[in-house]
Amino acid sequence: MGKRSVKENKNLFQQAREACGLSREAASDLMGYVSESRIEKIESEKILPTPEDVLAMAQAYKKPSLNYHYCATICPIGQRTMHNVESKALSQIVLEILASLGGISKERDRLIEISVDGQIADDELRDFARIKNQLDDIAQTVASLQLWIDETIVANAEGADSLKRYSEEVDSANP
Repeated sequence: MGKRSVKENKNLFQQAREACGLSREAASDLMGYVSESRIEKIESEKILPTPEDVLAMAQAYKKPSLNYHYCATICPIGQRTMHNVESKALSQIVLEILASLGGISKERDRLIEISVDGQIADDELRDFARIKNQLDDIAQTVASLQLWIDETIVANAEGADSLKRYSEEVDSANP
């Protein structure tokens, strides 16, 4: 069994592994192809993880938030297009979605006015920027809901099978 880390500023990947009570060796065994030395280099930030590394760690550590963290903070494309997603209670997420949708529904007519000619005029830019920010908030809240779903699935494998089956039924009914 490996040594216990006394490092103070542990990155999220090391924190997730240790929260599962896994040594690097045990984590490597669970992931199959990510070596113990690669895990050490990722945790000590000598190398950046690949998307495949993060997917494997998220699954092995039962920590879907690692995927979101990677996309928002490490991936160059995600850094430009995403915000880090936080775990929240379902009730908070639902209230945020309802508030966001209520706000954007008030802007619906203005968005139609702005977009009807296919161009955004100078006098429309301020309103369009405000609407864009509201849409960004909705996207962020939807990402929080997706993370909540991912975490719930990890915590409840039986429920995950039912959710997958129901999702497939809904997808096939709505081509």
